[in-house]
Formats: sequence, C-alpha cells, structure tokens
Amino acid sequence: MEQKGKIFDVLIIGGGPAAITIVKTLAGKRKAAVIRPEDHSMIYCAMPYVIEKILPMEKTFKKDELVTNTGAELIRDTVTKVDFGTKSLFTASGREYGYEKLVIATGASPVLPPVEGRDLEGVMTFKTENDLRKILAGAENGLKKAAVVGAGAIGIELAQALNSIGVETHLVDMETQVLPNLVDADMATEAQERLAAMGIKLHLGEMVTALKGDKAVRELVLQSGEKIPLHSTGKNTPSDGSNGVVVFAVGVKADVNLFTGTGLEIGPDGILVNERMETNIQDVYAGGDCVQFTSAVTGEIMNGKLATNAVPMGRVVGKNLLGEKVLYGGFFNGAATKVEDLFIGGTGLSEKAAAKKFDIITGRAELTTMFPIMPGASGVRLKLIADSSTGRILGGQVSGGAPVADKVDLITMAVQNRLTLDDAAMFSYSAQPYQSFFPADNLLVAAAEDAKKKLRAA
Repeated sequence: MEQKGKIFDVLIIGGGPAAITIVKTLAGKRKAAVIRPEDHSMIYCAMPYVIEKILPMEKTFKKDELVTNTGAELIRDTVTKVDFGTKSLFTASGREYGYEKLVIATGASPVLPPVEGRDLEGVMTFKTENDLRKILAGAENGLKKAAVVGAGAIGIELAQALNSIGVETHLVDMETQVLPNLVDADMATEAQERLAAMGIKLHLGEMVTALKGDKAVRELVLQSGEKIPLHSTGKNTPSDGSNGVVVFAVGVKADVNLFTGTGLEIGPDGILVNERMETNIQDVYAGGDCVQFTSAVTGEIMNGKLATNAVPMGRVVGKNLLGEKVLYGGFFNGAATKVEDLFIGGTGLSEKAAAKKFDIITGRAELTTMFPIMPGASGVRLKLIADSSTGRILGGQVSGGAPVADKVDLITMAVQNRLTLDDAAMFSYSAQPYQSFFPADNLLVAAAEDAKKKLRAA
C-alpha cells in the first residue's frame, strides 16, 4: 500500500549537476526536495583518475551536503510513476509525494550499441560507480587487455588510465581522428601521436561489428575484418583476469523512459523545453542531460550532454521557479581534456561543423605558454573559426603544454556575445613572464589578425 508523503513546492527527480544547481539557486526560499536512486552523486569526469591511482574513489563522490545545506531534502528512492494530473509521483519504496512544481533532471544513460555479443561478460559502459568498481576489480584480478570504443574525452582519458596500470589498451573510433566532437583533425594530431607513443593501439576509422566469446568477451571484430584478441590464456573464466574488457564510451542518451506515454513531449535528443526550461506540461520543468540540446550558434539539435551545460540550465530553472524571467538561449559546448601533459580544448562550432552552415575563415596562432626566455615555456596553439562575411566568431580550439580551459572559456565568451574578428583583434590582455607570451602578442589577437589577413587577401 502506498504511503502518503509530503507535498513540496519544488520536487526534483534526479541528483546530478542540474538538480544541485537548482536547489543552490533556490537557497531555501522554496520547500524543495531532490529524489535520486544512487547512493552517491558522482563526479563522472574524475573516474579515470581513480583507475590511474591519482584519486581514491571517495573523492569522486559529491557530498550530500551540496543538497541538504541549501535547506532542501534529499530522498534516496527510485521514482516509478509520475501523475501530472494529480501532481503526484510514486516510488519503489511505496511512497507518494506531491508537488506544486516538478523538475525533471534524470540525466542521461550511456549508449551500448546493438552489436552482436553486447551481453557477454566484460562488455560495459563507463559512467556509474558500479562501472568503476568493475574495472577496479578486474585490475585487482590481473586484467591484461582492454578495448575502449569511442575516442572522445572520456574514451581517451580511460584509455590512458588503463594503459598506465599495465593493461594492453586498444582505442577504437569510427572517425579517422581522436576527439572528433571536440576539435578538428589538425588540432587533434599531436594528441593522437602521443596516445600511440605511450603504447595505446589506435584503430581509427573503424566500427565494431561483433564481440565474440562463450560467457566472457574474448575477441572484438572490426568492420575491416581485423580481430582484436582480448584473452591472454586459453581459459574462459572472467574472474582470473585472463579475459579482457570492452568499454563503450560512444555517448549518452537522455534518460526519459519513465515518461513514455505520459503526454510529455520528447524529441530525438530528449525532453522538449522552451527558453525558460518549461515542458509542455504545466508546472513541469526539465534541465540537464535529459533535455534536447540546441546549439546557441545554429539553433539546431546538437550533442552537448556535459555538466557544464547542465549547470546553467539548472540556474535558469531555479531563477524561474523564484519568479524571475530568465531565458536559456542554448549551449556553446566548451570542453577540455588532456593527453599526458598536452592540454586540449574546444568550444562553439568546429571548422567541420561550421562549414556546413557558413562560409568560413580560420585564423591560427602559435606562441608559448610563458615568455619564451623562461624555463619551462612550451608551445600553445589556438585556432579561431569565423563567418567570413560578417567576421562573427563561431568557435575555437586550443592545444598546448599548459591548461587551456581559461582560453577556451574566453573564446566561448566571444561566441556567446557575438564578437567579431575585429573585436578579438582589439582585445586588451595581460602579460607576465610565467603566465603568458611577451606583451608584444597574444594568442587570441594573433589568431584574429591571421584570419583578417586571409580575408584581405581573398
């Protein structure tokens, strides 16, 4: 029998970045609760560093106080049904909760493609605490071989982590470059070379067609016919480490199955929302990875399920719940990763993506991370992508020997505010021997000037 529970001003399904941001924004001004099934909300992007033994697992757990210190209640339970008509939801424990406003922040689940052999032991995705524990247990039992399918940021970080603990690691991607959704091929070359140099075996421009084995996966078959053996002995007992693992890191899909048949409008990429993050159901909002993502540059559906996109969505939801009229205009998709001591990032549209919608011009610059005379100075490259007819900056990419997230964010600000190459060329900047190139030049300015020079020559 269902036990009648509390009625909340704001009830949030899901406990990820969007949910946490919403309750922080509400700051106790509404009676709010977060319902999530997981014991821990995870810092997913830190998981590879647990395998690499840089972090203990506990460091990847977000503290419950991020929710409870805002005055919101944290409920550990699984929502099994939502009744929009009565403003009620029901949970696996048999409880019923009511709401004035509901926020769906159920996130996204990793994609496991419908390939032959996907149900074999050792075939997995990589997003949850349980996924991480499986890999750690395999490593403890002598895991020898692994194939990571998907050479995006998580894929290359996981491949490096496995390689660092002595696992023979293969990295597979259907594209002919690594990091295809982050940077263009010319900006990925050095990262690709470094991955190969550290011993990771790259299989680019390849698709997985089958996974073979009896109980556990023993072989991965590629479209070219190449076969990657994943067992190290004749045994077929997954617990002894003689078999390997295949980890799919090929993206995520909005977790919206709970709402099938409820009348909630769901598109190919997730729940449909307006600029205030409202759904088609009155008093129901949605935010984070469960919604359909739209590029702020093109207005089109675009992959962008990142925590850094979920957080501003959560902020917009929270402010609107407080009565403010705040609009979300889409995302810009700034992101970064690293290969050894090479840092790489991108934002906005890549050259490849921009060329489908605009007549484009690119500008490039290469300087050093410090004054060239300083010990430890290393190279850093920046590429700008702009509309050749207006000069509007559409995106950019950075790669170098020091963290690049700040430079990526600077380009995002330029894209977000519709700045042009002329604006960037007049950018006012700072300089210091340990933190920048000589005062005579700046990466963003130099790249903008390079693009302008090409336009004048055209």
